[in-house]
Amino acid sequence: TGNLEEFKQWLGENDVYVFTMNGFPYGNFHNERVKDDVHAPDWTTSERLTYTKRLFNQLEALLPEGISGGISTSPVSYKYWHATEEATKSAFETGAKNMVEVAIHLQKIEEETGKYLHLDIEPEPDGMLENSDEVLHFFTDYLMPIGTSVISEKLGLDAAAAEKIIHRYLTVCYDICHFSLAYEEPTETFEKFAKAGIAIGKIQVSAALKILSNPSGNDKIWEALTLFDEPTYLHQVTEKIDGKVKTYNDLPIVLENKREFEELRAHFHVPIFLERFGALDSTQDHILKVMKYLKDNPVSEHLEIETYTWDVLPSALKRDLSESIVREIEWFVQKF
Repeated sequence: TGNLEEFKQWLGENDVYVFTMNGFPYGNFHNERVKDDVHAPDWTTSERLTYTKRLFNQLEALLPEGISGGISTSPVSYKYWHATEEATKSAFETGAKNMVEVAIHLQKIEEETGKYLHLDIEPEPDGMLENSDEVLHFFTDYLMPIGTSVISEKLGLDAAAAEKIIHRYLTVCYDICHFSLAYEEPTETFEKFAKAGIAIGKIQVSAALKILSNPSGNDKIWEALTLFDEPTYLHQVTEKIDGKVKTYNDLPIVLENKREFEELRAHFHVPIFLERFGALDSTQDHILKVMKYLKDNPVSEHLEIETYTWDVLPSALKRDLSESIVREIEWFVQKF
């Protein structure tokens, strides 16, 4: 408590504030191997539930009056930890129950303090939720039926009131990098969520690697891509084949095979101000599409620039950390 009060005082003295947290990682996220452990402990565990409620208690204490707050989180679990259909169903069920417990906790916070906080579920490649259709499936088949039952029992509310609580406090974190890896167009995705009554709690402004095949040969592309093969994070690679998205679990798989392709996208958060670097491109165009949409359709009031890979970028892209962050913010503000 002493540290929290001291931090709150420091925020006030420096005229800055906290409105969001990244609750996806649990424990250290830098300078050690993370890979699929970024999901651990997942939403099937009490540890994840307790941790997330604790983060919300901290955010409530730090959040200024008059604005909302959100915390992004894992999309239930890592897909390949659940080998059978039965195990997957069980993980979704337990994950939904735990997330509903968070919704009840957030409703109580709002009742007692007037502060509105939301849990922002963040789809990503090889998560149990990777794209908008899987999010809709989770809400329709798990969160709503399980949530209405739990909330009705615990709070004595009818189904309609219970559904309102679920939709108010359980939202989506739209990570631009992740949805570009799913080859989804922002306008279509936002409209799909709106139609289903699913709110966008937070938009993470981020760019993925885009790899476009060169008709005259891809040797330079493979050479450039090798520089992004690092051991800390998972860098899934996606490819759209006959209208369906295929995901390769990590970059080394693609580098080993070096087979022919038209376009690949890699889960490597690259600086948002870069449209192209050497033989490689980025999905910066998706950021621009989202920003254009937001000007007429303010689907979320939370925007967070999320390039966390500065330490593992190839040396040619590394700059002083403060300089890099400032450059990203300046690029974003200028474009927006």
